[in-house]
Amino acid sequence: MQCGDVIYRSTLPQNDGLTITAPGVALALSAVSYLWATPGVAPGFFDMFVLAFAERLFRPTFRKDDFVLGKKLGEGAFGVVCKASLANPEAAEKVKANGVMQGDVVVKKATEYGAVEIWMNERVRRACASSCADFLYGFRESKAKGKGAEEYWLIWRFEGEDTLYDLMQSKEFPYNVETKILGDVQDLPKGISRENKIIQTVMRQLLFALDGLHSTGIVHRDIKPQNVIFSEGSRTFKIIDLGAAADLRVGINYIPKEFLLDPRYAAPEQYIMSTQTPSAPSVPVATTLSPVLWQLNLPDRFDIYSLGLIFLQMFNRQLKRCDYDLVAWRNLVEPRANAELRRGFDIMDLDDGIGWELLTSMVRYKARQRISAKAALAHPYFNREGLLGLSVMQNVQLQLFRATQKDYSELARWVVGLMAKSGTEDAGGFTEAQLQELREIKPKKGSAQRNVLASVLRVQRKIVKTINESMDELASQRKSIWWSRWIPRE
Repeated sequence: MQCGDVIYRSTLPQNDGLTITAPGVALALSAVSYLWATPGVAPGFFDMFVLAFAERLFRPTFRKDDFVLGKKLGEGAFGVVCKASLANPEAAEKVKANGVMQGDVVVKKATEYGAVEIWMNERVRRACASSCADFLYGFRESKAKGKGAEEYWLIWRFEGEDTLYDLMQSKEFPYNVETKILGDVQDLPKGISRENKIIQTVMRQLLFALDGLHSTGIVHRDIKPQNVIFSEGSRTFKIIDLGAAADLRVGINYIPKEFLLDPRYAAPEQYIMSTQTPSAPSVPVATTLSPVLWQLNLPDRFDIYSLGLIFLQMFNRQLKRCDYDLVAWRNLVEPRANAELRRGFDIMDLDDGIGWELLTSMVRYKARQRISAKAALAHPYFNREGLLGLSVMQNVQLQLFRATQKDYSELARWVVGLMAKSGTEDAGGFTEAQLQELREIKPKKGSAQRNVLASVLRVQRKIVKTINESMDELASQRKSIWWSRWIPRE
Protein backbone atom coordinates (compact mmCIF):
# COMPACT_ATOMS: atom_id res chain seq x y z
CA MET A 1 0.00 0.00 0.00
CA GLN A 2 1.45 3.37 -1.03
CA CYS A 3 0.64 6.41 1.15
CA GLY A 4 2.60 9.49 0.17
CA ASP A 5 6.32 8.82 0.42
CA VAL A 6 5.98 5.83 2.75
CA ILE A 7 5.36 2.28 1.49
CA TYR A 8 3.68 -0.15 3.85
CA ARG A 9 3.89 -3.87 3.08
CA SER A 10 1.58 -6.46 4.56
CA THR A 11 3.23 -9.23 6.56
CA LEU A 12 0.31 -11.62 5.91
CA PRO A 13 1.05 -14.50 3.51
CA GLN A 14 -0.30 -13.78 0.03
CA ASN A 15 -2.35 -16.37 -1.84
CA ASP A 16 -0.94 -16.56 -5.36
CA GLY A 17 -3.16 -19.45 -6.52
CA LEU A 18 -5.05 -22.58 -5.53
CA THR A 19 -3.91 -24.04 -2.23
CA ILE A 20 -4.02 -27.84 -2.00
CA THR A 21 -4.72 -29.20 1.46
CA ALA A 22 -5.13 -32.76 2.74
CA PRO A 23 -8.79 -32.26 3.78
CA GLY A 24 -9.54 -30.67 0.42
CA VAL A 25 -7.99 -33.59 -1.47
CA ALA A 26 -9.88 -36.08 0.70
CA LEU A 27 -13.16 -34.24 0.09
CA ALA A 28 -12.54 -34.11 -3.67
CA LEU A 29 -11.71 -37.83 -3.81
CA SER A 30 -14.83 -38.65 -1.78
CA ALA A 31 -17.00 -36.62 -4.14
CA VAL A 32 -15.46 -38.26 -7.23
CA SER A 33 -15.81 -41.77 -5.77
CA TYR A 34 -19.47 -41.08 -4.93
CA LEU A 35 -20.20 -39.79 -8.42
CA TRP A 36 -18.77 -42.98 -9.93
CA ALA A 37 -20.09 -45.43 -7.33
CA THR A 38 -22.61 -48.00 -8.59
CA PRO A 39 -24.94 -47.29 -10.31
CA GLY A 40 -23.02 -44.15 -11.36
CA VAL A 41 -24.25 -40.59 -10.90
CA ALA A 42 -21.78 -38.97 -13.32
CA PRO A 43 -22.11 -41.67 -16.02
CA GLY A 44 -25.88 -41.44 -15.59
CA PHE A 45 -26.07 -37.73 -16.38
CA PHE A 46 -23.67 -38.18 -19.31
CA ASP A 47 -25.73 -41.07 -20.66
CA MET A 48 -29.05 -39.27 -20.25
CA PHE A 49 -28.16 -35.84 -21.60
CA VAL A 50 -25.32 -36.55 -24.06
CA LEU A 51 -25.18 -40.15 -25.32
CA ALA A 52 -28.95 -40.68 -25.56
CA PHE A 53 -29.41 -37.41 -27.42
CA ALA A 54 -26.53 -38.09 -29.84
CA GLU A 55 -27.76 -41.64 -30.47
CA ARG A 56 -31.21 -40.44 -31.46
CA LEU A 57 -29.70 -38.07 -34.00
CA PHE A 58 -27.49 -40.59 -35.80
CA ARG A 59 -28.99 -44.06 -35.36
CA PRO A 60 -30.90 -45.70 -38.25
CA THR A 61 -34.69 -45.79 -38.02
CA PHE A 62 -37.16 -48.48 -39.11
CA ARG A 63 -40.83 -48.84 -39.96
CA LYS A 64 -42.96 -51.95 -39.69
CA ASP A 65 -43.10 -52.06 -43.50
CA ASP A 66 -39.35 -52.76 -43.51
CA PHE A 67 -39.94 -56.33 -42.28
CA VAL A 68 -41.65 -59.49 -43.41
CA LEU A 69 -42.61 -61.50 -40.33
CA GLY A 70 -41.74 -65.18 -40.38
CA LYS A 71 -41.37 -68.00 -37.85
CA LYS A 72 -42.75 -67.38 -34.37
CA LEU A 73 -39.94 -67.79 -31.82
CA GLY A 74 -41.93 -67.24 -28.66
CA GLU A 75 -45.03 -65.76 -27.11
CA GLY A 76 -45.75 -64.44 -23.65
CA ALA A 77 -48.27 -62.41 -21.71
CA PHE A 78 -46.85 -59.11 -22.98
CA GLY A 79 -45.89 -59.79 -26.59
CA VAL A 80 -45.03 -62.04 -29.50
CA VAL A 81 -41.49 -62.63 -30.81
CA CYS A 82 -40.92 -63.54 -34.46
CA LYS A 83 -38.01 -64.04 -36.78
CA ALA A 84 -38.27 -61.61 -39.69
CA SER A 85 -36.57 -60.90 -42.98
CA LEU A 86 -35.88 -57.46 -44.42
CA ALA A 87 -38.33 -56.29 -47.04
CA ASN A 88 -36.02 -54.05 -49.06
CA PRO A 89 -32.30 -53.31 -49.67
CA GLU A 90 -32.52 -49.96 -47.85
CA ALA A 91 -33.56 -51.70 -44.64
CA ALA A 92 -30.87 -54.36 -45.07
CA GLU A 93 -28.25 -51.64 -45.32
CA LYS A 94 -29.23 -50.39 -41.86
CA VAL A 95 -28.46 -53.68 -40.09
CA LYS A 96 -24.93 -54.17 -41.35
CA ALA A 97 -22.61 -55.67 -38.75
CA ASN A 98 -18.88 -55.05 -39.24
CA GLY A 99 -19.57 -54.18 -42.84
CA VAL A 100 -21.33 -57.51 -43.52
CA MET A 101 -24.97 -57.50 -44.63
CA GLN A 102 -27.27 -59.27 -42.15
CA GLY A 103 -30.22 -61.20 -43.55
CA ASP A 104 -32.57 -61.66 -40.59
CA VAL A 105 -33.72 -59.82 -37.50
CA VAL A 106 -35.85 -60.61 -34.46
CA VAL A 107 -39.02 -58.55 -34.05
CA LYS A 108 -41.16 -58.30 -30.93
CA LYS A 109 -44.62 -56.76 -30.88
CA ALA A 110 -45.42 -55.78 -27.32
CA THR A 111 -48.24 -53.97 -25.55
CA GLU A 112 -47.72 -53.64 -21.79
CA TYR A 113 -44.10 -53.10 -20.70
CA GLY A 114 -43.07 -52.46 -24.32
CA ALA A 115 -41.98 -48.91 -23.48
CA VAL A 116 -39.93 -50.17 -20.54
CA GLU A 117 -38.21 -52.79 -22.68
CA ILE A 118 -37.27 -50.23 -25.33
CA TRP A 119 -35.78 -47.98 -22.64
CA MET A 120 -33.79 -50.85 -21.07
CA ASN A 121 -32.43 -52.12 -24.39
CA GLU A 122 -31.32 -48.65 -25.42
CA ARG A 123 -29.59 -48.15 -22.08
CA VAL A 124 -27.84 -51.51 -22.38
CA ARG A 125 -26.75 -50.80 -25.95
CA ARG A 126 -25.01 -47.61 -24.81
CA ALA A 127 -23.53 -48.93 -21.56
CA CYS A 128 -22.84 -52.69 -21.90
CA ALA A 129 -23.76 -53.90 -25.38
CA SER A 130 -22.06 -57.31 -24.97
CA SER A 131 -24.30 -58.25 -22.01
CA CYS A 132 -27.55 -58.55 -23.97
CA ALA A 133 -28.86 -59.31 -27.44
CA ASP A 134 -27.87 -56.74 -30.09
CA PHE A 135 -30.73 -54.22 -30.07
CA LEU A 136 -31.33 -52.14 -33.21
CA TYR A 137 -34.41 -49.98 -32.76
CA GLY A 138 -37.76 -49.59 -31.05
CA PHE A 139 -40.81 -47.51 -31.89
CA ARG A 140 -44.49 -47.13 -31.07
CA GLU A 141 -47.17 -47.81 -33.63
CA SER A 142 -49.96 -45.27 -33.34
CA LYS A 143 -53.52 -46.49 -33.72
CA ALA A 144 -56.77 -44.69 -34.29
CA LYS A 145 -59.13 -44.24 -31.34
CA GLY A 146 -61.15 -47.32 -30.52
CA LYS A 147 -58.85 -49.66 -32.49
CA GLY A 148 -57.03 -51.28 -29.59
CA ALA A 149 -53.98 -50.40 -27.50
CA GLU A 150 -50.84 -48.99 -29.05
CA GLU A 151 -48.21 -51.55 -29.93
CA TYR A 152 -44.46 -51.26 -29.42
CA TRP A 153 -42.12 -52.77 -31.98
CA LEU A 154 -38.64 -53.88 -30.88
CA ILE A 155 -35.99 -55.03 -33.34
CA TRP A 156 -32.82 -57.01 -32.60
CA ARG A 157 -30.18 -58.46 -34.87
CA PHE A 158 -30.76 -62.22 -35.23
CA GLU A 159 -27.98 -64.04 -33.35
CA GLY A 160 -29.39 -67.55 -32.96
CA GLU A 161 -32.37 -69.49 -31.61
CA ASP A 162 -30.84 -71.70 -28.92
CA THR A 163 -31.46 -70.67 -25.34
CA LEU A 164 -29.57 -72.09 -22.38
CA TYR A 165 -32.80 -73.88 -21.47
CA ASP A 166 -32.88 -75.65 -24.85
CA LEU A 167 -29.27 -76.74 -24.49
CA MET A 168 -29.79 -77.98 -20.92
CA GLN A 169 -32.72 -80.14 -22.02
CA SER A 170 -30.45 -82.16 -24.29
CA LYS A 171 -28.94 -85.43 -23.05
CA GLU A 172 -25.62 -84.20 -24.45
CA PHE A 173 -25.42 -81.26 -22.01
CA PRO A 174 -22.89 -79.82 -21.25
CA TYR A 175 -20.89 -81.23 -24.19
CA ASN A 176 -23.29 -79.67 -26.71
CA VAL A 177 -22.35 -76.28 -25.22
CA GLU A 178 -18.67 -77.03 -25.73
CA THR A 179 -19.34 -77.76 -29.39
CA LYS A 180 -21.15 -74.46 -29.83
CA ILE A 181 -18.51 -72.38 -28.08
CA LEU A 182 -15.53 -73.97 -29.83
CA GLY A 183 -17.32 -74.59 -33.13
CA ASP A 184 -16.11 -78.20 -33.28
CA VAL A 185 -16.47 -81.54 -31.52
CA GLN A 186 -13.52 -82.20 -29.22
CA ASP A 187 -11.87 -85.61 -29.41
CA LEU A 188 -11.33 -85.82 -25.66
CA PRO A 189 -12.46 -88.33 -23.02
CA LYS A 190 -15.60 -87.34 -21.17
CA GLY A 191 -15.38 -86.78 -17.44
CA ILE A 192 -16.18 -84.45 -14.57
CA SER A 193 -13.09 -82.25 -15.12
CA ARG A 194 -14.10 -81.57 -18.70
CA GLU A 195 -17.72 -80.91 -17.69
CA ASN A 196 -16.57 -78.57 -14.93
CA LYS A 197 -14.54 -76.57 -17.46
CA ILE A 198 -17.59 -76.15 -19.71
CA ILE A 199 -19.88 -75.08 -16.84
CA GLN A 200 -17.20 -72.72 -15.57
CA THR A 201 -17.07 -71.05 -18.99
CA VAL A 202 -20.85 -70.60 -19.12
CA MET A 203 -20.96 -69.18 -15.58
CA ARG A 204 -18.14 -66.75 -16.29
CA GLN A 205 -19.89 -65.43 -19.40
CA LEU A 206 -23.15 -64.96 -17.51
CA LEU A 207 -21.42 -63.24 -14.59
CA PHE A 208 -19.69 -60.81 -16.97
CA ALA A 209 -23.08 -60.09 -18.56
CA LEU A 210 -24.76 -59.55 -15.18
CA ASP A 211 -21.94 -57.35 -13.95
CA GLY A 212 -22.39 -55.16 -17.02
CA LEU A 213 -26.08 -54.70 -16.21
CA HIS A 214 -25.54 -54.12 -12.49
CA SER A 215 -22.70 -51.66 -13.03
CA THR A 216 -25.05 -49.40 -14.98
CA GLY A 217 -27.86 -49.71 -12.41
CA ILE A 218 -30.11 -52.28 -14.11
CA VAL A 219 -31.49 -55.29 -12.21
CA HIS A 220 -32.97 -57.90 -14.57
CA ARG A 221 -35.36 -59.58 -12.06
CA ASP A 222 -36.10 -62.53 -14.37
CA ILE A 223 -32.82 -64.41 -14.84
CA LYS A 224 -33.56 -67.98 -15.93
CA PRO A 225 -32.29 -70.37 -18.65
CA GLN A 226 -35.11 -69.36 -21.01
CA ASN A 227 -33.84 -65.75 -20.92
CA VAL A 228 -30.26 -66.61 -21.84
CA ILE A 229 -29.54 -66.99 -25.56
CA PHE A 230 -26.42 -68.27 -27.29
CA SER A 231 -25.02 -65.78 -29.80
CA GLU A 232 -23.55 -67.72 -32.71
CA GLY A 233 -21.58 -64.69 -33.91
CA SER A 234 -19.69 -63.96 -30.68
CA ARG A 235 -19.97 -67.54 -29.34
CA THR A 236 -21.11 -66.25 -25.98
CA PHE A 237 -24.25 -66.40 -23.88
CA LYS A 238 -26.28 -63.21 -23.70
CA ILE A 239 -29.23 -62.09 -21.60
CA ILE A 240 -32.59 -61.33 -23.23
CA ASP A 241 -36.09 -60.14 -22.21
CA LEU A 242 -35.64 -56.91 -20.24
CA GLY A 243 -39.36 -56.28 -19.83
CA ALA A 244 -39.25 -56.97 -16.08
CA ALA A 245 -35.96 -55.14 -15.50
CA ALA A 246 -35.70 -52.10 -13.23
CA ASP A 247 -33.38 -49.18 -13.96
CA LEU A 248 -32.47 -48.10 -10.43
CA ARG A 249 -30.18 -45.32 -11.62
CA VAL A 250 -33.20 -43.22 -12.60
CA GLY A 251 -36.06 -45.24 -11.08
CA ILE A 252 -37.64 -46.56 -14.29
CA ASN A 253 -39.95 -49.59 -13.85
CA TYR A 254 -39.44 -49.61 -10.08
CA ILE A 255 -42.67 -49.53 -8.09
CA PRO A 256 -42.56 -50.28 -4.34
CA LYS A 257 -44.37 -53.48 -3.30
CA GLU A 258 -44.62 -54.65 -6.92
CA PHE A 259 -42.62 -57.62 -8.14
CA LEU A 260 -42.27 -59.31 -11.52
CA LEU A 261 -40.63 -62.70 -11.30
CA ASP A 262 -40.65 -66.40 -12.10
CA PRO A 263 -41.24 -68.23 -8.80
CA ARG A 264 -38.96 -71.08 -9.89
CA TYR A 265 -35.89 -68.84 -9.97
CA ALA A 266 -36.87 -65.91 -7.73
CA ALA A 267 -34.95 -64.97 -4.59
CA PRO A 268 -36.78 -65.53 -1.27
CA GLU A 269 -37.18 -61.79 -0.59
CA GLN A 270 -39.16 -61.34 -3.87
CA TYR A 271 -38.50 -57.57 -3.85
CA ILE A 272 -35.28 -56.00 -5.09
CA MET A 273 -35.48 -53.22 -2.50
CA SER A 274 -37.14 -52.69 0.86
CA THR A 275 -40.91 -52.22 0.59
CA GLN A 276 -40.45 -49.05 2.67
CA THR A 277 -38.49 -47.45 -0.18
CA PRO A 278 -40.61 -44.65 -1.71
CA SER A 279 -41.41 -44.29 -5.40
CA ALA A 280 -38.68 -42.75 -7.51
CA PRO A 281 -38.58 -38.92 -7.45
CA SER A 282 -37.62 -36.78 -10.47
CA VAL A 283 -34.79 -38.16 -12.62
CA PRO A 284 -32.01 -35.78 -11.40
CA VAL A 285 -32.87 -36.44 -7.73
CA ALA A 286 -33.18 -40.21 -8.26
CA THR A 287 -29.85 -40.34 -10.06
CA THR A 288 -28.10 -38.31 -7.36
CA LEU A 289 -29.40 -40.53 -4.54
CA SER A 290 -29.03 -43.85 -6.39
CA PRO A 291 -25.63 -44.88 -4.87
CA VAL A 292 -27.05 -44.56 -1.34
CA LEU A 293 -30.12 -46.70 -2.07
CA TRP A 294 -28.01 -49.23 -3.95
CA GLN A 295 -25.63 -49.75 -1.02
CA LEU A 296 -28.44 -49.93 1.52
CA ASN A 297 -30.47 -52.53 -0.43
CA LEU A 298 -27.94 -54.35 -2.69
CA PRO A 299 -30.66 -55.07 -5.31
CA ASP A 300 -28.20 -56.83 -7.63
CA ARG A 301 -28.13 -59.82 -5.24
CA PHE A 302 -31.63 -60.72 -6.46
CA ASP A 303 -30.19 -61.67 -9.87
CA ILE A 304 -27.24 -63.44 -8.24
CA TYR A 305 -29.62 -65.79 -6.43
CA SER A 306 -31.36 -66.62 -9.72
CA LEU A 307 -28.04 -67.31 -11.41
CA GLY A 308 -27.07 -69.50 -8.46
CA LEU A 309 -30.20 -71.57 -9.04
CA ILE A 310 -29.24 -71.97 -12.68
CA PHE A 311 -25.82 -73.08 -11.45
CA LEU A 312 -27.48 -75.55 -9.17
CA GLN A 313 -30.34 -76.31 -11.57
CA MET A 314 -32.64 -77.47 -8.83
CA PHE A 315 -36.06 -76.12 -8.01
CA ASN A 316 -36.49 -73.55 -5.31
CA ARG A 317 -39.01 -75.74 -3.48
CA GLN A 318 -36.31 -78.24 -2.49
CA LEU A 319 -34.27 -75.45 -0.92
CA LYS A 320 -37.35 -74.02 0.77
CA ARG A 321 -37.89 -77.28 2.67
CA CYS A 322 -34.48 -76.74 4.26
CA ASP A 323 -35.01 -73.05 5.09
CA TYR A 324 -32.84 -72.04 2.11
CA ASP A 325 -29.82 -73.68 3.78
CA LEU A 326 -27.85 -75.21 0.90
CA VAL A 327 -25.65 -77.33 3.18
CA ALA A 328 -28.71 -78.78 4.94
CA TRP A 329 -30.29 -79.45 1.54
CA ARG A 330 -27.21 -81.34 0.39
CA ASN A 331 -27.10 -83.42 3.57
CA LEU A 332 -30.75 -84.27 2.98
CA VAL A 333 -30.61 -85.31 -0.67
CA GLU A 334 -27.06 -86.65 -1.13
CA PRO A 335 -27.57 -90.03 0.61
CA ARG A 336 -30.41 -90.89 -1.77
CA ALA A 337 -29.19 -88.97 -4.83
CA ASN A 338 -29.32 -90.59 -8.26
CA ALA A 339 -26.23 -91.00 -10.44
CA GLU A 340 -26.74 -87.68 -12.25
CA LEU A 341 -27.05 -85.69 -9.02
CA ARG A 342 -24.02 -87.44 -7.50
CA ARG A 343 -22.05 -86.49 -10.60
CA GLY A 344 -23.07 -82.88 -10.02
CA PHE A 345 -21.81 -83.00 -6.44
CA ASP A 346 -18.53 -84.52 -7.67
CA ILE A 347 -18.06 -81.61 -10.10
CA MET A 348 -18.72 -79.10 -7.30
CA ASP A 349 -16.20 -80.87 -5.05
CA LEU A 350 -13.30 -80.58 -7.51
CA ASP A 351 -10.30 -78.51 -6.32
CA ASP A 352 -11.24 -78.78 -2.65
CA GLY A 353 -14.84 -77.79 -3.29
CA ILE A 354 -14.33 -74.25 -4.59
CA GLY A 355 -17.30 -74.67 -6.96
CA TRP A 356 -19.54 -75.61 -4.03
CA GLU A 357 -18.18 -72.66 -2.06
CA LEU A 358 -19.09 -70.27 -4.90
CA LEU A 359 -22.55 -71.79 -5.19
CA THR A 360 -23.32 -71.45 -1.47
CA SER A 361 -22.20 -67.82 -1.56
CA MET A 362 -24.68 -67.11 -4.39
CA VAL A 363 -27.71 -68.98 -3.03
CA ARG A 364 -28.11 -67.54 0.46
CA TYR A 365 -31.36 -66.61 2.11
CA LYS A 366 -30.36 -63.05 3.04
CA ALA A 367 -29.56 -60.80 0.08
CA ARG A 368 -26.83 -58.91 1.94
CA GLN A 369 -24.93 -62.16 2.54
CA ARG A 370 -24.82 -63.07 -1.15
CA ILE A 371 -21.79 -62.44 -3.30
CA SER A 372 -21.87 -59.79 -6.06
CA ALA A 373 -21.17 -60.47 -9.74
CA LYS A 374 -17.78 -58.73 -9.48
CA ALA A 375 -16.78 -60.69 -6.38
CA ALA A 376 -17.96 -63.94 -8.01
CA LEU A 377 -15.76 -63.30 -11.05
CA ALA A 378 -12.81 -62.79 -8.67
CA HIS A 379 -13.55 -66.11 -6.91
CA PRO A 380 -10.84 -68.86 -7.10
CA TYR A 381 -13.31 -71.04 -9.01
CA PHE A 382 -12.47 -68.97 -12.10
CA ASN A 383 -8.69 -69.09 -11.65
CA ARG A 384 -8.44 -71.78 -14.31
CA GLU A 385 -8.93 -70.75 -17.91
CA GLY A 386 -12.18 -71.91 -19.48
CA LEU A 387 -12.85 -73.11 -23.03
CA LEU A 388 -12.07 -69.67 -24.49
CA GLY A 389 -9.32 -67.32 -23.42
CA LEU A 390 -10.41 -63.98 -22.02
CA SER A 391 -10.13 -60.83 -24.10
CA VAL A 392 -7.67 -58.12 -23.08
CA MET A 393 -10.49 -56.00 -21.63
CA GLN A 394 -11.94 -58.94 -19.69
CA ASN A 395 -8.49 -59.72 -18.27
CA VAL A 396 -8.11 -56.10 -17.16
CA GLN A 397 -11.58 -56.18 -15.59
CA LEU A 398 -10.83 -59.45 -13.81
CA GLN A 399 -7.56 -58.20 -12.33
CA LEU A 400 -9.32 -55.02 -11.21
CA PHE A 401 -12.10 -57.05 -9.57
CA ARG A 402 -9.59 -59.21 -7.70
CA ALA A 403 -7.66 -56.16 -6.53
CA THR A 404 -10.66 -54.16 -5.33
CA GLN A 405 -13.20 -56.66 -4.00
CA LYS A 406 -13.46 -56.11 -0.25
CA ASP A 407 -16.15 -56.92 2.26
CA TYR A 408 -18.06 -53.72 2.95
CA SER A 409 -20.98 -55.47 4.69
CA GLU A 410 -19.92 -54.30 8.17
CA LEU A 411 -19.77 -50.69 6.99
CA ALA A 412 -23.18 -50.99 5.34
CA ARG A 413 -24.67 -52.50 8.51
CA TRP A 414 -23.21 -49.62 10.54
CA VAL A 415 -24.76 -47.04 8.18
CA VAL A 416 -28.15 -48.77 8.27
CA GLY A 417 -28.02 -48.95 12.05
CA LEU A 418 -27.06 -45.30 12.31
CA MET A 419 -29.97 -44.25 10.10
CA ALA A 420 -32.45 -46.46 11.96
CA LYS A 421 -31.53 -44.94 15.31
CA SER A 422 -31.92 -41.32 14.29
CA GLY A 423 -33.83 -39.84 17.22
CA THR A 424 -32.83 -42.15 20.07
CA GLU A 425 -33.92 -42.08 23.69
CA ASP A 426 -30.87 -40.01 24.56
CA ALA A 427 -32.15 -37.31 22.21
CA GLY A 428 -35.65 -37.52 23.67
CA GLY A 429 -37.12 -39.61 20.86
CA PHE A 430 -37.69 -43.27 20.00
CA THR A 431 -35.79 -45.83 17.97
CA GLU A 432 -37.50 -47.32 14.90
CA ALA A 433 -38.02 -50.59 16.80
CA GLN A 434 -39.72 -48.75 19.67
CA LEU A 435 -41.96 -46.85 17.27
CA GLN A 436 -43.00 -50.12 15.64
CA GLU A 437 -43.84 -51.59 19.07
CA LEU A 438 -45.96 -48.56 19.85
CA ARG A 439 -47.83 -48.91 16.57
CA GLU A 440 -48.67 -52.53 17.33
CA ILE A 441 -49.65 -52.32 21.01
CA LYS A 442 -53.24 -52.84 22.07
CA PRO A 443 -54.94 -50.35 24.41
CA LYS A 444 -54.59 -51.17 28.09
CA LYS A 445 -56.48 -49.88 31.08
CA GLY A 446 -54.62 -47.42 33.26
CA SER A 447 -52.16 -46.22 30.60
CA ALA A 448 -54.02 -43.32 28.98
CA GLN A 449 -50.90 -41.44 27.93
CA ARG A 450 -49.47 -44.50 26.18
CA ASN A 451 -52.79 -45.23 24.48
CA VAL A 452 -53.07 -41.67 23.18
CA LEU A 453 -49.53 -41.86 21.80
CA ALA A 454 -50.28 -45.18 20.09
CA SER A 455 -53.48 -43.74 18.56
CA VAL A 456 -51.62 -40.69 17.27
CA LEU A 457 -49.01 -42.91 15.68
CA ARG A 458 -51.71 -45.02 14.00
CA VAL A 459 -53.35 -41.90 12.57
CA GLN A 460 -49.95 -40.66 11.42
CA ARG A 461 -49.29 -43.96 9.70
CA LYS A 462 -52.64 -43.83 7.87
CA ILE A 463 -52.03 -40.25 6.73
CA VAL A 464 -48.53 -41.08 5.48
CA LYS A 465 -49.85 -44.18 3.69
CA THR A 466 -52.59 -42.17 1.97
CA ILE A 467 -50.14 -39.47 0.89
CA ASN A 468 -47.69 -42.06 -0.42
CA GLU A 469 -50.39 -43.83 -2.41
CA SER A 470 -51.54 -40.53 -3.91
CA MET A 471 -47.96 -39.56 -4.79
CA ASP A 472 -47.37 -42.99 -6.33
CA GLU A 473 -50.45 -42.54 -8.52
CA LEU A 474 -49.35 -39.08 -9.61
CA ALA A 475 -45.83 -40.30 -10.25
CA SER A 476 -47.19 -43.16 -12.35
CA GLN A 477 -49.20 -40.71 -14.47
CA ARG A 478 -46.17 -38.45 -14.93
CA LYS A 479 -44.05 -41.41 -15.95
CA SER A 480 -46.53 -42.50 -18.61
CA ILE A 481 -46.40 -39.00 -20.11
CA TRP A 482 -42.62 -39.01 -19.86
CA TRP A 483 -42.39 -42.35 -21.71
CA SER A 484 -44.48 -41.07 -24.62
CA ARG A 485 -41.99 -38.28 -25.16
CA TRP A 486 -38.99 -40.61 -25.40
CA ILE A 487 -40.24 -43.37 -27.69
CA PRO A 488 -40.47 -42.45 -31.38
CA ARG A 489 -43.72 -43.00 -33.24
CA GLU A 490 -43.83 -44.75 -36.57
